[in-house]
Amino acid sequence: MELILGYLGLGLMLALAGIGSSIGTTIAGNAAEGALKLNAEKSSSYMILSAMPATQGLYGFVAFLMWMGKDFAADGAQLFGVGLGVGLVCMFSAIRQGQVCANGIVGIRQGHDVQTKTKI
Repeated sequence: MELILGYLGLGLMLALAGIGSSIGTTIAGNAAEGALKLNAEKSSSYMILSAMPATQGLYGFVAFLMWMGKDFAADGAQLFGVGLGVGLVCMFSAIRQGQVCANGIVGIRQGHDVQTKTKI
């Protein structure tokens, strides 16, 4: 039973971090797509902001690699708890980071709109 819990925790760590990362990147990417239609000059800023939530998936992967050498038979419950905790934290922070980055993209785009209106 400990072995199953250990592998399940390790899988949750990686899976939840990846799920959150993909959701966060999608949120920011959607905002970047809309902003690109109005201001293609800022594409590098949009690309950087839309890629930032992907870092949470990398953190989950690094944690996964760090825990790979543990004894699954003896530390199964501990691995499950750590895996679930790290996975959930990475998932929720990636989603929130995607929302914050989307707001940053909108802010960059609106700054361009304000500058354009004042020049006229």
